[in-house]
Amino acid sequence: MSLYRTPLRYPGGKQRLAPFVTEILEANNADGWNYVEPYAGGAGVAMELLVDERVGHVYLNDSSRHIYAIWKSLLTDPELFCRRISRASLTLESWRRHREVVRHPTDHDLDQLGFSTFFLNRCNHSGVLTAGVIGGKSQKGKWRIDARFPRNELIRRIEVIAKLASRITVSNLDAEKFIVAKVNKLSKRTLVYCDPPYFARAKRLYLNIYQPEDHGRLAKTIQTSLKRNWLVSYDAHQAIRRLYAGRKQFSYSLSYSAIRAYAGSEIFILSDSLKLPKTSATKYIASGLARA
Repeated sequence: MSLYRTPLRYPGGKQRLAPFVTEILEANNADGWNYVEPYAGGAGVAMELLVDERVGHVYLNDSSRHIYAIWKSLLTDPELFCRRISRASLTLESWRRHREVVRHPTDHDLDQLGFSTFFLNRCNHSGVLTAGVIGGKSQKGKWRIDARFPRNELIRRIEVIAKLASRITVSNLDAEKFIVAKVNKLSKRTLVYCDPPYFARAKRLYLNIYQPEDHGRLAKTIQTSLKRNWLVSYDAHQAIRRLYAGRKQFSYSLSYSAIRAYAGSEIFILSDSLKLPKTSATKYIASGLARA
Protein backbone atom coordinates (compact mmCIF):
# COMPACT_ATOMS: atom_id res chain seq x y z
CA MET A 1 0.00 0.00 0.00
CA SER A 2 1.24 3.48 -0.80
CA LEU A 3 2.32 5.98 1.83
CA TYR A 4 -0.32 8.27 3.21
CA ARG A 5 -0.31 11.55 1.29
CA THR A 6 -2.64 13.64 3.42
CA PRO A 7 -1.36 14.98 6.76
CA LEU A 8 -4.85 14.78 8.27
CA ARG A 9 -6.63 12.01 10.10
CA TYR A 10 -10.26 12.03 9.11
CA PRO A 11 -13.30 10.03 10.22
CA GLY A 12 -14.06 7.50 7.51
CA GLY A 13 -10.98 8.68 5.63
CA LYS A 14 -11.25 7.58 2.02
CA GLN A 15 -7.63 7.37 0.86
CA ARG A 16 -8.00 3.59 0.67
CA LEU A 17 -10.58 4.20 -2.08
CA ALA A 18 -8.06 5.98 -4.30
CA PRO A 19 -7.30 2.80 -6.32
CA PHE A 20 -11.01 2.47 -7.18
CA VAL A 21 -11.27 6.14 -8.19
CA THR A 22 -8.14 5.60 -10.29
CA GLU A 23 -9.94 2.77 -12.06
CA ILE A 24 -12.89 5.10 -12.66
CA LEU A 25 -10.49 7.53 -14.33
CA GLU A 26 -8.95 4.78 -16.45
CA ALA A 27 -12.28 3.29 -17.49
CA ASN A 28 -13.44 6.72 -18.68
CA ASN A 29 -10.17 7.82 -20.33
CA ALA A 30 -10.03 10.59 -17.73
CA ASP A 31 -6.37 10.66 -16.69
CA GLY A 32 -5.22 14.26 -16.37
CA TRP A 33 -8.72 15.67 -15.78
CA ASN A 34 -9.65 18.21 -13.13
CA TYR A 35 -10.60 16.55 -9.86
CA VAL A 36 -13.05 18.16 -7.42
CA GLU A 37 -14.05 17.43 -3.82
CA PRO A 38 -16.92 19.63 -2.57
CA TYR A 39 -16.48 17.99 0.86
CA ALA A 40 -12.70 17.94 1.08
CA GLY A 41 -12.13 16.97 4.71
CA GLY A 42 -8.82 15.14 4.83
CA ALA A 43 -8.66 15.07 0.99
CA GLY A 44 -7.07 11.64 1.10
CA VAL A 45 -8.18 10.60 -2.39
CA ALA A 46 -7.36 14.00 -3.87
CA MET A 47 -3.79 14.01 -2.57
CA GLU A 48 -3.21 10.43 -3.65
CA LEU A 49 -4.38 11.14 -7.21
CA LEU A 50 -2.44 14.39 -7.46
CA VAL A 51 0.86 13.04 -6.12
CA ASP A 52 0.55 10.01 -8.40
CA GLU A 53 -0.02 12.35 -11.38
CA ARG A 54 -3.42 10.87 -12.19
CA VAL A 55 -5.20 14.24 -12.26
CA GLY A 56 -4.26 17.68 -13.52
CA HIS A 57 -5.69 20.16 -11.03
CA VAL A 58 -7.42 19.55 -7.70
CA TYR A 59 -10.22 21.75 -6.36
CA LEU A 60 -10.83 21.33 -2.64
CA ASN A 61 -13.85 22.88 -0.95
CA ASP A 62 -15.14 22.56 2.58
CA SER A 63 -17.86 24.57 4.27
CA SER A 64 -16.11 24.15 7.62
CA ARG A 65 -13.93 27.18 8.40
CA HIS A 66 -11.75 24.84 10.48
CA ILE A 67 -10.94 22.46 7.61
CA TYR A 68 -10.59 25.29 5.10
CA ALA A 69 -8.13 27.01 7.46
CA ILE A 70 -5.89 23.95 7.56
CA TRP A 71 -5.59 23.66 3.79
CA LYS A 72 -5.38 27.41 3.18
CA SER A 73 -2.62 28.01 5.73
CA LEU A 74 -0.76 24.84 4.80
CA LEU A 75 -0.67 25.77 1.11
CA THR A 76 -0.04 29.50 1.61
CA ASP A 77 2.96 29.15 3.92
CA PRO A 78 4.04 25.50 4.22
CA GLU A 79 7.39 26.45 5.79
CA LEU A 80 5.65 28.20 8.68
CA PHE A 81 3.24 25.30 9.08
CA CYS A 82 6.12 22.82 9.21
CA ARG A 83 8.02 24.93 11.75
CA ARG A 84 4.95 24.89 13.96
CA ILE A 85 4.81 21.12 13.71
CA SER A 86 8.49 20.86 14.57
CA ARG A 87 8.17 23.13 17.60
CA ALA A 88 4.74 22.06 18.84
CA SER A 89 4.51 21.38 22.57
CA LEU A 90 2.69 18.08 22.96
CA THR A 91 1.31 18.71 26.42
CA LEU A 92 -2.16 18.92 27.92
CA GLU A 93 -1.68 22.63 28.52
CA SER A 94 -0.93 23.17 24.83
CA TRP A 95 -3.86 20.94 23.86
CA ARG A 96 -6.22 23.05 25.97
CA ARG A 97 -4.99 26.26 24.29
CA HIS A 98 -5.55 24.82 20.82
CA ARG A 99 -8.96 23.51 21.87
CA GLU A 100 -10.03 27.04 22.85
CA VAL A 101 -9.00 28.36 19.44
CA VAL A 102 -11.03 25.61 17.75
CA ARG A 103 -14.02 26.39 19.95
CA HIS A 104 -13.95 30.07 18.89
CA PRO A 105 -13.00 29.96 15.19
CA THR A 106 -14.07 33.50 14.27
CA ASP A 107 -11.88 35.01 17.00
CA HIS A 108 -8.68 33.88 15.28
CA ASP A 109 -7.02 34.31 11.90
CA LEU A 110 -6.82 31.43 9.44
CA ASP A 111 -3.18 30.62 10.26
CA GLN A 112 -3.85 30.14 13.96
CA LEU A 113 -7.14 28.35 13.43
CA GLY A 114 -5.59 26.10 10.79
CA PHE A 115 -2.77 24.91 12.99
CA SER A 116 -4.92 24.55 16.12
CA THR A 117 -7.40 22.45 14.15
CA PHE A 118 -4.54 20.39 12.77
CA PHE A 119 -3.16 19.92 16.30
CA LEU A 120 -6.47 18.55 17.61
CA ASN A 121 -6.89 16.42 14.50
CA ARG A 122 -3.59 14.72 15.27
CA CYS A 123 -3.99 14.56 19.06
CA ASN A 124 -7.67 13.68 19.56
CA HIS A 125 -9.20 10.23 19.42
CA SER A 126 -9.69 9.25 15.77
CA GLY A 127 -9.01 12.84 14.66
CA VAL A 128 -12.47 13.97 15.79
CA LEU A 129 -12.30 17.63 16.87
CA THR A 130 -14.95 17.23 19.56
CA ALA A 131 -13.42 14.05 21.01
CA GLY A 132 -11.05 13.84 23.95
CA VAL A 133 -7.27 13.82 23.84
CA ILE A 134 -5.48 10.53 23.15
CA GLY A 135 -4.45 9.03 26.48
CA GLY A 136 -7.01 11.01 28.42
CA LYS A 137 -6.28 13.75 30.91
CA SER A 138 -4.27 11.36 33.09
CA GLN A 139 -1.87 10.53 30.20
CA LYS A 140 -1.10 7.19 31.83
CA GLY A 141 -2.27 4.80 29.14
CA LYS A 142 -0.31 2.96 26.46
CA TRP A 143 -1.16 5.68 23.94
CA ARG A 144 -0.58 9.32 24.82
CA ILE A 145 -1.02 12.73 23.23
CA ASP A 146 1.97 12.30 20.89
CA ALA A 147 0.90 8.88 19.57
CA ARG A 148 -0.37 10.25 16.23
CA PHE A 149 1.99 13.21 15.90
CA PRO A 150 5.06 11.89 14.02
CA ARG A 151 6.67 15.25 13.32
CA ASN A 152 9.10 14.21 10.57
CA GLU A 153 6.50 12.19 8.67
CA LEU A 154 3.91 14.97 8.83
CA ILE A 155 6.46 17.49 7.59
CA ARG A 156 7.38 15.12 4.75
CA ARG A 157 3.76 14.86 3.63
CA ILE A 158 3.29 18.63 3.71
CA GLU A 159 6.49 19.24 1.75
CA VAL A 160 5.30 16.84 -0.97
CA ILE A 161 1.95 18.62 -1.19
CA ALA A 162 3.57 22.08 -1.12
CA LYS A 163 5.51 21.29 -4.30
CA LEU A 164 2.15 20.83 -6.05
CA ALA A 165 0.45 23.88 -4.52
CA SER A 166 0.03 25.62 -7.89
CA ARG A 167 -2.24 22.74 -8.90
CA ILE A 168 -4.50 22.96 -5.84
CA THR A 169 -7.33 25.46 -5.38
CA VAL A 170 -9.14 25.68 -2.03
CA SER A 171 -12.44 27.35 -1.17
CA ASN A 172 -14.79 27.72 1.79
CA LEU A 173 -18.31 27.57 0.36
CA ASP A 174 -21.48 25.68 1.05
CA ALA A 175 -21.10 22.50 -1.02
CA GLU A 176 -24.24 23.06 -3.08
CA LYS A 177 -23.32 26.66 -3.88
CA PHE A 178 -19.83 25.49 -4.79
CA ILE A 179 -21.26 22.90 -7.19
CA VAL A 180 -23.58 25.32 -8.96
CA ALA A 181 -21.41 28.46 -8.94
CA LYS A 182 -17.93 27.00 -9.41
CA VAL A 183 -17.83 23.41 -10.59
CA ASN A 184 -20.13 23.86 -13.58
CA LYS A 185 -17.74 26.51 -14.91
CA LEU A 186 -14.84 24.07 -15.07
CA SER A 187 -13.87 22.14 -18.18
CA LYS A 188 -16.04 19.17 -19.09
CA ARG A 189 -12.89 17.12 -18.43
CA THR A 190 -13.73 17.16 -14.73
CA LEU A 191 -14.52 14.44 -12.20
CA VAL A 192 -16.41 15.46 -9.06
CA TYR A 193 -16.20 13.18 -6.02
CA CYS A 194 -18.81 14.02 -3.39
CA ASP A 195 -18.31 12.45 0.02
CA PRO A 196 -21.02 14.11 2.16
CA PRO A 197 -21.50 13.57 5.91
CA TYR A 198 -22.92 10.14 6.63
CA PHE A 199 -26.66 9.71 6.89
CA ALA A 200 -26.16 7.72 10.11
CA ARG A 201 -23.55 8.23 12.87
CA ALA A 202 -22.88 11.77 11.63
CA LYS A 203 -23.21 13.37 15.08
CA ARG A 204 -20.26 11.36 16.33
CA LEU A 205 -17.94 12.35 13.53
CA TYR A 206 -18.48 15.87 12.19
CA LEU A 207 -18.80 19.47 13.33
CA ASN A 208 -21.25 20.12 10.50
CA ILE A 209 -23.99 17.51 10.13
CA TYR A 210 -26.89 17.07 7.70
CA GLN A 211 -30.53 16.45 8.44
CA PRO A 212 -32.55 14.11 6.16
CA GLU A 213 -33.90 17.10 4.22
CA ASP A 214 -30.33 18.30 3.61
CA HIS A 215 -29.38 14.94 2.09
CA GLY A 216 -32.48 15.10 -0.07
CA ARG A 217 -31.72 18.60 -1.31
CA LEU A 218 -28.10 17.63 -2.04
CA ALA A 219 -29.21 14.58 -4.02
CA LYS A 220 -31.46 16.79 -6.12
CA THR A 221 -28.66 19.32 -6.70
CA ILE A 222 -26.21 16.64 -7.77
CA GLN A 223 -28.62 14.86 -10.08
CA THR A 224 -30.26 17.89 -11.69
CA SER A 225 -27.80 20.80 -11.41
CA LEU A 226 -24.32 19.27 -11.53
CA LYS A 227 -23.29 19.29 -15.19
CA ARG A 228 -19.98 17.46 -14.83
CA ASN A 229 -19.11 13.79 -14.32
CA TRP A 230 -19.75 12.84 -10.71
CA LEU A 231 -19.23 10.12 -8.18
CA VAL A 232 -20.84 10.00 -4.71
CA SER A 233 -20.00 7.83 -1.71
CA TYR A 234 -22.30 7.30 1.27
CA ASP A 235 -23.11 4.94 4.09
CA ALA A 236 -25.45 2.35 2.59
CA HIS A 237 -28.67 3.56 4.18
CA GLN A 238 -31.97 2.75 2.48
CA ALA A 239 -32.90 6.44 2.47
CA ILE A 240 -29.80 7.20 0.40
CA ARG A 241 -30.47 4.33 -1.99
CA ARG A 242 -33.96 5.76 -2.57
CA LEU A 243 -32.66 9.29 -3.15
CA TYR A 244 -30.42 7.98 -5.95
CA ALA A 245 -32.76 5.30 -7.27
CA GLY A 246 -32.17 4.54 -10.92
CA ARG A 247 -28.48 5.48 -10.82
CA LYS A 248 -25.59 3.04 -11.02
CA GLN A 249 -24.86 2.00 -7.43
CA PHE A 250 -22.03 -0.15 -6.19
CA SER A 251 -21.58 -1.58 -2.68
CA TYR A 252 -18.31 -1.90 -0.78
CA SER A 253 -17.28 -2.31 2.85
CA LEU A 254 -14.87 -0.39 5.07
CA SER A 255 -13.70 -0.66 8.65
CA TYR A 256 -13.59 2.47 10.77
CA SER A 257 -11.87 3.34 14.02
CA ALA A 258 -13.71 6.56 14.88
CA ILE A 259 -14.11 6.47 18.66
CA ARG A 260 -14.52 2.69 18.51
CA ALA A 261 -13.97 0.26 15.69
CA TYR A 262 -16.86 -0.83 13.54
CA ALA A 263 -17.43 -2.16 10.04
CA GLY A 264 -19.75 -0.41 7.67
CA SER A 265 -21.29 -1.00 4.30
CA GLU A 266 -21.14 1.90 1.88
CA ILE A 267 -22.12 2.66 -1.68
CA PHE A 268 -20.70 4.44 -4.65
CA ILE A 269 -23.22 6.15 -6.92
CA LEU A 270 -22.16 7.16 -10.43
CA SER A 271 -23.52 9.70 -12.86
CA ASP A 272 -24.99 8.27 -16.05
CA SER A 273 -22.02 9.66 -17.97
CA LEU A 274 -19.49 7.48 -16.12
CA LYS A 275 -18.60 3.87 -16.86
CA LEU A 276 -18.14 1.44 -13.96
CA PRO A 277 -14.77 -0.38 -14.18
CA LYS A 278 -15.43 -4.02 -15.03
CA THR A 279 -12.33 -5.17 -13.18
CA SER A 280 -13.51 -3.59 -9.93
CA ALA A 281 -17.01 -4.92 -10.34
CA THR A 282 -15.66 -8.46 -10.74
CA LYS A 283 -13.26 -8.08 -7.80
CA TYR A 284 -15.79 -6.64 -5.37
CA ILE A 285 -18.60 -9.02 -6.29
CA ALA A 286 -16.17 -11.93 -5.87
CA SER A 287 -15.53 -10.64 -2.34
CA GLY A 288 -19.22 -10.87 -1.54
CA LEU A 289 -20.09 -7.25 -2.19
CA ALA A 290 -22.87 -7.18 -4.74
CA ARG A 291 -24.24 -4.21 -6.59
CA ALA A 292 -26.68 -2.15 -4.59
